Amino acid sequence: MEKDDNSDKVCLSVKGKCTLEQPEEMVTYLKASIRELSVKVNEQNQRKCHVKDKLQQLRERISKEGVDVSVQELIPLLRSFKELEKEESQVRSNCKRSALEDAVHGLEERVAKGLDGEIHEEDLDGLLFESLDNLTSAKKELAAALREIVSLKRQIDDVPCQSELLQYERRFSELNVCIQEKLQQTRKLYATYNTLLEIKDLMVKETSLLNSIGSQFEDVIGTPAGRVKLIDSMEGVMKGIQQKIGKVQLGLQEEQRLRDASKEKYVAAAAEQRKCYTVLRAFQEECTKNEKLRSHISAVNTSDSKEGVE
Repeated sequence: MEKDDNSDKVCLSVKGKCTLEQPEEMVTYLKASIRELSVKVNEQNQRKCHVKDKLQQLRERISKEGVDVSVQELIPLLRSFKELEKEESQVRSNCKRSALEDAVHGLEERVAKGLDGEIHEEDLDGLLFESLDNLTSAKKELAAALREIVSLKRQIDDVPCQSELLQYERRFSELNVCIQEKLQQTRKLYATYNTLLEIKDLMVKETSLLNSIGSQFEDVIGTPAGRVKLIDSMEGVMKGIQQKIGKVQLGLQEEQRLRDASKEKYVAAAAEQRKCYTVLRAFQEECTKNEKLRSHISAVNTSDSKEGVE
C-alpha cells in the first residue's frame, strides 16, 4: 500500500509540475518517473514469481508431508499473493504508463517546434475566459434567483394574516362609524346654511322692496296711473311671496312626512323591543320553573330508590 501511495504522489507531482516548469525539465522529470515506475513494476513481478515458486514448493510438500501444516503455511502466502496482485493492478491503473509516454512524446514534439509557450498561454487564456463566462453566468443565475426570492417574499408579506384581517375589519368599522357621524354633521350644517341663506335672500328682497316703496310712494300716489302701477307691482310681489310660501310649505310637509315615518319606525322598534324583553323575561321564568321541577323530580326519584332498597 505504501508503494501505491508513492505512485499516486509521483503522478500528482508530475501533473503539478507539468503546469509550472519548462518543457525540457518536464520531459526529463516524466522520463525519470517512468523509469522509476518500470523498476517498481519489475520488482512487483519478481516478488510475484518468488511467491509462485513458494506456492509450487508448498504444493510439493503437501503431496509429501500432509495437508494441515501445509495449509497453515499456504494461507498467509495466498493473502500476500492477492495483495501483490491488487498492488500491481492499482499501480497500473494509477500510473497509466502509456498516457505518460504519450504526454512525453507530445511535449517533445512541442519543444521541438518551439511553440510550447504560446500554446500554454493560449490554453490559459481560454481557460480564463471560460471561467469568467461561467462566473458571469453563475452571477446572473444567482441574481435572478435572488430577485425571484425577493418577489416571493414581497408577495408573502402582502398577504395579511388572520389577526391583521381582524384588525383591519375593526379599524374599518370604526372608520365607517366616524364617517357616518361626520356625514350626518355635514348634512345638518349644509341644511342650516341653506336655510340661513334663504332667510337672508328673503330679508334682502324685503328690505329692497320696502326701500323702493318708501322712495317712490310720494311720487306714485299722487296720480291715478301711478296708483294703478303701484297696486300691480304689489300684487306681483304678493304672488311671488305666495309661491315662495307654497314651496316652503311643500318642503315642510315633506319633512313632516319623513319625520312621521321615522317616528312610526321608532315606535314599532320600541314596541318590538318591549315585546322581546317580555318574551325573554317569560322565558327566564319558565327556565327557572323547569329547573325547580327537575330538582324536585330528582329528589323524588332519589327518595323512591332509597325506599326500594330498604
